[in-house]
Amino acid sequence: MRGRERRRGPPRSCMRVPMRIALDAMGGDKAPVRIVDGAVEAVRETKGRVEVVLVGAREAIERYIAEQHWSTEFLDIVDAPEVIGMSESPATAIRRKRNSSISVAMKLQKEGGASAVVSAGNTGAVVASSLLSLGRLPGIDRPAIAIFMPTRNGGTVLLDGGANSDCNPHNLLQFAFMGSVYAETILGRVTPRIGLLSIGEESSKGNELTRQAHELLLQSDLNFVGNVEGRDIFVGSVDVVVTDGFVGNILLKFTESIIYYINSLIKEEVVKSLMAKIGATMMKPVFRSLKRTLDYAEYGGAPLLGINGVTIICHGGSSSLAIKNAILAAERFVTGGINSIIRTKAEESRA
Repeated sequence: MRGRERRRGPPRSCMRVPMRIALDAMGGDKAPVRIVDGAVEAVRETKGRVEVVLVGAREAIERYIAEQHWSTEFLDIVDAPEVIGMSESPATAIRRKRNSSISVAMKLQKEGGASAVVSAGNTGAVVASSLLSLGRLPGIDRPAIAIFMPTRNGGTVLLDGGANSDCNPHNLLQFAFMGSVYAETILGRVTPRIGLLSIGEESSKGNELTRQAHELLLQSDLNFVGNVEGRDIFVGSVDVVVTDGFVGNILLKFTESIIYYINSLIKEEVVKSLMAKIGATMMKPVFRSLKRTLDYAEYGGAPLLGINGVTIICHGGSSSLAIKNAILAAERFVTGGINSIIRTKAEESRA
């Protein structure tokens, strides 16, 4: 009597091919340990949807994975012996270190070996390498970093978060256009409301850049609701906040410091009395929920909109949770086809 035949899986041609995402394993303050941790967490959570390509010092990465006794299924390693430091000049480093983890990861995407790149490394170098390797989308003059800001009604997209210190009015118009596509595709906002960051709601307020950008936005087909002030951002009065990268990056860093300061104050006050400790114990679920809302790690990284590819930029001090969520954000970006939408709408606006 013949034994029971072994049940076979679907033919290989029918099996789902995982999306390959290149991860700069040497980028950030906690590389490669926390970066690899995040990659493993992402692979486990996606259960075969994503394969992470760890780009960096092969020996160090392999040694760490072996020490943790982790499976290498859905993990690949591409050797990149050079590292671009956080304080290095981006343009100089990209030219001199062609075998850096950032450059090799971008090259991998350019050649079709990955659908996206995630990096917590030198932001300027990541932006420069993205432009050099991938180029811009047709009709887009400058890329912009899109930052998710938590608000009372689900979040706002702020751009530019630091890719362009100096901008002209037309750049801000393009930022608004790309931010609108992102808010609609990723955040699910119907006809996203666009606000221009300024020092007053009146169209006459602001500097020459904001006044000219205001006129361009009024003439566009976007749902432009006018100027917004800094106090309006966390209220959630708009879905997209537009500004230049100089102001946007200052605002981002200031917000991070305020969150850290408030957390520190709460901890200091809690230890001052027994009643405060008891109250804090009862409020733990509330504090835990608040921490998740304000923690950048929960949102992963920020996409660099406007490049002919997918780059997710992470905080230099990213934890494994932040890296995992950045990888998931890259997957959503690719799946959502945001670049195709931006390209199509840019062509329509020029027609």
